[in-house]
Amino acid sequence: MKIYNTLSRKIEEFKPIDPPTVGIYSCGLTVYDYMHIGHGRTFVFADVLRRTLEYWGYSVNHVRNITDVGHLVSDADTGEDKMEKAAREKGKTPEEIAEFYTKDAWEVEGKLNILRPHIICKATDHIAEMIELVKKLEEKGYLYKTSDGLYFDISKFTGYGELGGFDVQEQQAGARVPIREEKRHPADFAVWKFARPEHLQQWDSPWGRSFPGWHIECSAMSMKYLGEGFDIHTGGVDHIQIHHNNEIAQSQAATGEKFVNYWMHAGHLHVDGKKMSKSLKNFYRLEDIEARGLEPLALRYLFLTAHY
Repeated sequence: MKIYNTLSRKIEEFKPIDPPTVGIYSCGLTVYDYMHIGHGRTFVFADVLRRTLEYWGYSVNHVRNITDVGHLVSDADTGEDKMEKAAREKGKTPEEIAEFYTKDAWEVEGKLNILRPHIICKATDHIAEMIELVKKLEEKGYLYKTSDGLYFDISKFTGYGELGGFDVQEQQAGARVPIREEKRHPADFAVWKFARPEHLQQWDSPWGRSFPGWHIECSAMSMKYLGEGFDIHTGGVDHIQIHHNNEIAQSQAATGEKFVNYWMHAGHLHVDGKKMSKSLKNFYRLEDIEARGLEPLALRYLFLTAHY
């Protein structure tokens, strides 16, 4: 079996670390709004990957997260938490928001015949693991403190940006991520954020009342269930430059070992010339497709007629 590896930017023969076992981690939803059919396409891709491996006799352990805290509205680690923003707008608690949209997502995935991952991990259930990972990074000297949190110093990690072939020195500062004066480099990222008193989700930690950064969540949860190094990590192409490069940096800085052998990324669905996304409010839900008299499995079939 051969797959395209975003890390090497080549088609490679798949060789699992511990055959016949294969560990797969898939970036899941931030459950502040409805799952749209673009998410459905990405999860169908991961589902087909899992089913193919199982067909060939591998014993797959598929892990997927649910982000219910820590995903801020800006890639620059600024602005409101998406969960908190949705909770305030709808007059609910973040927990109620997460439960409602998670339930909706499972119903949609059932209609698309997507197998439930073997392990589903909620970020808020793994705060202790995240704290331990941040402590390890702090002890190893990879972090520095600003007025709003603990940041990872990418200059101390050799090879940052290797995934996707991004040269952080050549990128124009502020073009992708707005510059914050306290950051040593524009691409430095928050692993832990200090909470304002009014912040709805915060926990006791060695750094006071605070909450996790988005990137640290996937590293902590994937390594808990799949080990410090595992086979395949999937997600959308929008995760390559920032989220997944940050995962690699903080994970390998903490362990000294290779984090993931094969990275696989799904392309976006587009609508009116732009990527379909919750933030742009230009998405279609599965119920919109059903309202047109189309079957969910016909949509799954349509996804399968194009390369992931």
